[in-house]
Amino acid sequence: MNRRSARAPRLLTVLVLAAALLAGTAPWAAAADKPTVTLSKSQAGTGGSITVKGADWRPKALLMLLICGQSSPQRGVIGGTNSCANADGLAVTTDAHGTFRKKLPVAEPPKACPCVVHVATVMGEKAAVDAAFTVAGHPVKPLPAASGNGRLAMVTDTRLDGSSGLLTWFGAPPARTFTFTVGNVGSTPVKNPVFHVGTSHGVFAPEWEEQQWRGTIAPGRKAQIKLPVELTAGASGSYLVSLKYEGKVLAEQPWGVGRPWGVTLFWILLCVVVPAAVFRIGMAVVDRLRPRDRYATGRHRGSQRLAELTVRLPKLTFTQRPRDPDPGPAPSGPPSGRTNGDTGASTTTLPWFTPDTGPGGPAAGQLSAPPDNSQTTKGHS
Repeated sequence: MNRRSARAPRLLTVLVLAAALLAGTAPWAAAADKPTVTLSKSQAGTGGSITVKGADWRPKALLMLLICGQSSPQRGVIGGTNSCANADGLAVTTDAHGTFRKKLPVAEPPKACPCVVHVATVMGEKAAVDAAFTVAGHPVKPLPAASGNGRLAMVTDTRLDGSSGLLTWFGAPPARTFTFTVGNVGSTPVKNPVFHVGTSHGVFAPEWEEQQWRGTIAPGRKAQIKLPVELTAGASGSYLVSLKYEGKVLAEQPWGVGRPWGVTLFWILLCVVVPAAVFRIGMAVVDRLRPRDRYATGRHRGSQRLAELTVRLPKLTFTQRPRDPDPGPAPSGPPSGRTNGDTGASTTTLPWFTPDTGPGGPAAGQLSAPPDNSQTTKGHS
């Protein structure tokens, strides 16, 4: 009985701890969710140094250590990294247990104190802790009054919505919608927050554009925000879209823009059509200005002129008489086309053949061609 009664409290303790661990209420679980930062000194002058220690950070995480002015652990770095001594900042990597130890030189920030040592993650999940610190000899000014806008922190679900259309293929400005989710981690509502959206190409710095979102985010609440993003006409290549709020970059999203091949096709067609049109116009002008033939119109003037001359050539005819078996002496007197009522065959002779030497003609003296100015006589009936 005594052994059973001694084991019961132990079993009960194990069950309670297990339940607390599953519920996320174990003491060490709560401590592991929130990183911590401690300083070896709370005050030091320029030229000195302090030792910064951290615990409960993400293992093998790259951290950035900065001394910032116009800041407090409750309100954070009000002016963003522009209020920090960026040139004297250091980077450190946590070990496998999420702890680090780094010696940080003291430098004067560009803004007046109150100051903090700002420790934040560089990559991966966002986490930041501010530890109060005083830079000896540095001016001190009261913090600006709270605007009542709370504090916005980036959450997840960052993307670019939309697609390119036919006009973009011909050089129209590519456009997308930058969608992201933010949460209010402050104690007051955030009303109509103003964001800065920047687009950068290659190694060039981003060009920022101010955009205001209409709405209110209550403390501890999240909201999905959509902001339009537009590039210049004819843009192509790899771009990076950045989101900044109160001087702090919250998110970045890559954007690959295709080449507008429609513009290339247009220039190719232009280089082909314009020379062809100039050539046709030049040919029309030359055809209009060159001298014309008065005897013919059209392109084939030479061939029409030759046909006209051929038609106008005189026609030469001759009469063929049948051969006599015993030819007598040649008759005297002018030759005639018809003799003794005999009818001969009339043929056309080319001008370069004589009647006696025509192809297939009769013997010499039997053919005659009347002159142009003589009249044809008929034979006796």
